[in-house]
Amino acid sequence: MLFKKRILCAVAAIMITAIPAAQANGGEISFVVGENVAQINGAAVSITPAYITNDTTLVPLRVIAEGLGADVQWNDGAVTVAYENTEIVLTIGSRTSTVNGEEKTLLAAPELTSDTAMVPIRFISETLGADVEWNGDLRKVTVTKNMDALAKIDNTKWQYNAEDNVYWQTGVNYCANPADTKYETLGIFVPGEYMTAADNGDGTYTCSVNYDAEKSGYTAATAPIVIPVNTPGYSAMAAPTDYVNDASSYTKAGFIYVNAGCRGRNEGAPTGITDLKAAIRYIRSCGDDIAGNTDRIFSFGMSGGGAQSALLGATGDSDLYTPYLETIGAVMDESDAVTGSMCWCPITNLDYANEAYEWNMGITRTDLSDDMKTLSDGLAEAFGKYINELGLKDENGNVLTLTEGENGIYASGSYYDYIKSEIERSLNNFLSDTEFPYTKQSGVMFGGPGGGHDFGGEMPDFGGGMPDFGDGMPNFEDMDGINRIGGTDDKSGESVTYQTPEEYIASLNDENEWISYDKASNTATVTSVEDFVKTCKNASKSVGAFDDLNGTQGENVLFGYGDGKDAHFDPIMAELLKDTEYGESYAADLAKTDALGKDVSYRMNAYNPMYYIEDYYEGYGTSKVADYWRIRTGINQGDTALSTEINLALALRSYGKNVDFETVWGQGHTMAERTGNSTDNLIEWVNSCLNK
Repeated sequence: MLFKKRILCAVAAIMITAIPAAQANGGEISFVVGENVAQINGAAVSITPAYITNDTTLVPLRVIAEGLGADVQWNDGAVTVAYENTEIVLTIGSRTSTVNGEEKTLLAAPELTSDTAMVPIRFISETLGADVEWNGDLRKVTVTKNMDALAKIDNTKWQYNAEDNVYWQTGVNYCANPADTKYETLGIFVPGEYMTAADNGDGTYTCSVNYDAEKSGYTAATAPIVIPVNTPGYSAMAAPTDYVNDASSYTKAGFIYVNAGCRGRNEGAPTGITDLKAAIRYIRSCGDDIAGNTDRIFSFGMSGGGAQSALLGATGDSDLYTPYLETIGAVMDESDAVTGSMCWCPITNLDYANEAYEWNMGITRTDLSDDMKTLSDGLAEAFGKYINELGLKDENGNVLTLTEGENGIYASGSYYDYIKSEIERSLNNFLSDTEFPYTKQSGVMFGGPGGGHDFGGEMPDFGGGMPDFGDGMPNFEDMDGINRIGGTDDKSGESVTYQTPEEYIASLNDENEWISYDKASNTATVTSVEDFVKTCKNASKSVGAFDDLNGTQGENVLFGYGDGKDAHFDPIMAELLKDTEYGESYAADLAKTDALGKDVSYRMNAYNPMYYIEDYYEGYGTSKVADYWRIRTGINQGDTALSTEINLALALRSYGKNVDFETVWGQGHTMAERTGNSTDNLIEWVNSCLNK
């Protein structure tokens, strides 16, 4: 019988100091009898001291049970410890216990000491599959749990959706020591053609893989595996607990759909990617027990999810993740690299994101105080220096640089011209794609014809309820918990019809002429990045767009320390603000380390795709980077600088990867597409990568 892990019911009298989740599920617990501190995976936790009675060591129940990944529940004086297929029931003052219903006699009865339940350590530990070592000289106890005992998928537990002809499972554990099972399990959805099934008579099926049948040109041996990353604002993504309807779009195409939950920004970087990597490693470890080609794994996501999809693509098998993967008991002898990464509006490259934002959009800010104007200009100047050191190259191998202008602002040079050319290309794509008369819909800034997506995978955990998606298109700005001060999307409710391209261009040139149009070729020429930004891409975040001065952005929580609280992370901002009222808080946060002793610089490198693909960084060449990339962004979004996606695409191309990159004219922070809808376009792209 499989027992679900449970949450502690309220019995305040016997609670002890909470064990941090990242520490509680480690592989080693050690303490000295009589001392009030235990080490859990190297992190110190205050405890009621262990003691010896009748030659038996008694230890706080919660430390040992939760430290080994189990959960505890109290009911009418009895305490139940549950972990996977093991359930232990103890009673304070009684030497009689049960394990899965079978009575066991303890060497010593559990006791209450200082309002803490104390239990025999060897009995609890060994019953939960751990080893206990006693050092008599030091009076030290060390408990070690086998972190490799992770069951493969149970092929007797498949369920079936007859309407979609899909076999599926949820609640599959992908790590041996999960920090939070609400998130760290996965669901898998397989086309019925790939399975040979026998009805168990209880609503489940025993299945084996059918390698002979085909679905949309694929077989069980060749089918790609797609993994959604639905984490707007780097939020947590709850693991699926039932059939995921959106899986059918992909299973109909012959794909395997793996929906893995993951922790979010409240637990701090790099937990989200750590969990997704663990899920990928687990799927590979299952081998022939499941359908799908594990050399054909593709991730996809939007916004913070687009950023984390990019990270899955860039960080394959990176050593920076090893200590975090070990902590949750991930499969350590498999790869976590993916074949391809689809990224819509990825909010990434966070090491210089604040600086890029001010370089690109700071010019649109009005009514800044002198201090804020100085900060904005300082950040923009720092970005110019960064670009000149970065060494990005265009498609012809030319190094892109910026030229310093007045007041240290870098507003010209080959990099500036490249940005301008991408704006121009985006506009000309729009003119090519669009049939006039053209009606600009309300809520879209000079909007294009593409876009649209059925929100795939399990929804993130939004606490207060789901946002209204209106006609079915998710509004990611209502979902991500990111603070905005405004934007450029036209939300007046007005729709405007343009009869000709000339009339449309004239509307863009209304305040200042920055576009010329040639009717004969139906092409436009853009003369100014600044005028484009003023017209189409105003700043929607305060100065310090990602590392807010008051620590109120989602990224501040992302680079916090696992307690859901914010922390500053940008050393350039810290330097610019060192003599201000904010200087002390920036310096203090940058000096902190997480539960594994890693500082923010280490964690930023782990969470920056550029760290692995651009030789400016020490991490260049230290990971297995995905071969295929598809990057789309709404060009007028105010959530991140246009340079974010452009830099990522340029670096990937220089790294020798296949990159399909477009900025989509007139669309904002959405799953932007020039034409069609994002689901169909994603499927078509995966097929093209596999020469299908």
